[in-house]
Amino acid sequence: MAERTIFGYVRVSSVDQNEDRQIEAMYQAGVKSRDIYMDKQSGKDFLRPGYLKMLKKMKQGDLLFIMSIDRLGRNYKEVQEQWRILTKEKGIDICVIDMPLLDTRRGKDLMGTFIADLVLQILSFVAESERDNIKRRQRQGIEAAKAKGVKFGRTRIEMTEEFVRIVEEWERKEIPFCEALKKTGVSQATFYRQLKRYRMEQQEMI
Repeated sequence: MAERTIFGYVRVSSVDQNEDRQIEAMYQAGVKSRDIYMDKQSGKDFLRPGYLKMLKKMKQGDLLFIMSIDRLGRNYKEVQEQWRILTKEKGIDICVIDMPLLDTRRGKDLMGTFIADLVLQILSFVAESERDNIKRRQRQGIEAAKAKGVKFGRTRIEMTEEFVRIVEEWERKEIPFCEALKKTGVSQATFYRQLKRYRMEQQEMI
């Protein structure tokens, strides 16, 4: 029988998040650096290069460590499906470091499997519910802020006669672009955004 490979999977939701804690936990679990796979993106789907690459390399009898159940994803159905693929189709053992009850190496009998499945269902449901709660609280916070007059997004700059005059001077090549920026007092991105809006308004008038 081929020697068991110990894998580790690490996921953070964005490039700004730090993965050090998860990687350190993998080392402590005995995972070699070459067998640690990582993705830096949302868990809303499973189109993740690191995860898919790891999945292809896995064989029956291998062991996978993950820090917590939400590293597999935050969607209840998807977590359940990936767990089934890993444990049933691929024949992989999974150990969730933050939840010792979710360790398929233990309790291979009917009762052990039942307990592990039950814990998995509860945890994946809680993870999805928490994500929904966070989104709801964010929406409520934004609505409350708007009610108080807080504005979100870019501040809309008024299309003044002065801005139009400077644009026309620039388009007639009477002044260089850098001078047009200086006179309007806006950034290059804002200038072009206003210019696009100005031209659209001009077209509507034709």
